[in-house]
Amino acid sequence: MRFEQFGGDSMKGWLFSGTNKPLELIEKEDPKAIPGHVVIDVKAAGLCHSDVAALQDPGWMPLFPNGPVIMGHEFAGVVIEVGEGVEDIKVGDRVGANPMDRETKITAGYTYDGGYAEKVRVPAHQCVIIPESVSFVEGAASTDAGITAYRALFSIGQAKEGTKLGIIGIGGLGQFALQMALIKGCEVYATDVSPGARKLAEDLGAKKVYDTVLDMKEAECDVIVDFAGFGQTTSDALEAVRPQGTVVIVGMGKLESNINTYLMITKEIKLLGSNGGSVEDLKGVYDCFATGKMSPNLITIPFEEIDKGIEKLKNHEVKGRLVAVFE
Repeated sequence: MRFEQFGGDSMKGWLFSGTNKPLELIEKEDPKAIPGHVVIDVKAAGLCHSDVAALQDPGWMPLFPNGPVIMGHEFAGVVIEVGEGVEDIKVGDRVGANPMDRETKITAGYTYDGGYAEKVRVPAHQCVIIPESVSFVEGAASTDAGITAYRALFSIGQAKEGTKLGIIGIGGLGQFALQMALIKGCEVYATDVSPGARKLAEDLGAKKVYDTVLDMKEAECDVIVDFAGFGQTTSDALEAVRPQGTVVIVGMGKLESNINTYLMITKEIKLLGSNGGSVEDLKGVYDCFATGKMSPNLITIPFEEIDKGIEKLKNHEVKGRLVAVFE
């Protein structure tokens, strides 16, 4: 824990300084608004498995080109300062932020200081107003798990009312996906290797839940979204989806795998990848939450225990999404 004396206002934040080094709670000067940006008083910040991976795997270091940085790419809060040229966001707005600029790939918590801090500065065009009925905790979780699931289903997979949709993996992303799909009027089928996850899918309203991906073939799904991505799951999805259907890969359980191109050709299947989300996707997630029908498992912890939360994620002790809250 490192605190320094500053002449002006200062804030606390959790600093990432490299692989196999623990996050360090530090104090640094408050960010100031610059043209095109806003400063947010952070109220909630989601913890992500990608942060765990970055702390363990040296292969992630190229994503941190500017050296030590405050982590956190899922956050929501209140705008407290607006930079020159910002017109659509004002002081006092409740906002969440899409963590990655889809054009530049510049990302909060990687390229610049993120949301594991009391304050964060972000480009204004990445901010989305949070509806009054949506909490900061929900607003923060939406910026990663929410938009990733939403984009895969609706922007990439083109699911809509009446679509027969298959979901592989009912973890943090899968829970978001299943609930949003039902809100949008899809007919949802699900599968997971875990009996507990299958029971959860039933409780959330899936029309039918299968033990295996191949069993899902009887549903003749128009779209299957693979949130596991272990190679075999994708291969089995190609077998299970209807002819001229679509398979979307989101999960990166395995980064390389073999697939049956014969099936893709003869069944005329579209195989698509989906990564992250956009500002429009985030708006869509907030619209789903505003219906009052979303209830993903969001577990809150104090800001001061973010390091302990990361350890819980690392040790697979979390069933749902961890969100740090700021008192």
